[in-house]
Amino acid sequence: MRNLPVLLLLTLGAAVACSSGPSLTVSNTSVDAIYSCPPGASDAAYDLHATADVHNTTSSTVTINSITAVLTLEASKGAWQEKIGDSYNAGSAKFTPATVAAGATTTVQVTIASACTNSKAGNGGKDYGDYAVTLHIATSAGTFSDTSKNMHRILAA
Repeated sequence: MRNLPVLLLLTLGAAVACSSGPSLTVSNTSVDAIYSCPPGASDAAYDLHATADVHNTTSSTVTINSITAVLTLEASKGAWQEKIGDSYNAGSAKFTPATVAAGATTTVQVTIASACTNSKAGNGGKDYGDYAVTLHIATSAGTFSDTSKNMHRILAA
């Protein structure tokens, strides 16, 4: 019986050491639903807009250092240049705000630089690609990711 209290203390200590402390959560990421790529476009730049809810459960303000975006083709129709599963790293995105107060939930507005190519002359939007967009958010509390709940469709107009 003498070893029981020691074993109990060791078990409690291990549970405390393994539990995760306050952190950040990123959820509810959504993106612009459709972008119509004009006929004749060749790497034509456009802004893709996203939002993400960031919940700070820590006791101090968290700084968002950077946000990057990756677009992954999930579905396509017609003559699409990429294959299902292909990813495009859009690189660094613009975002606001740059901080999330302690205990607060903030919707972060993100602008992703994207581009499209449409060599066809007006096919009435029969060709398209549907992309999932994953945001990678580097903060003073660590790096967090969330994938959009909706798809971003690039339509060959």
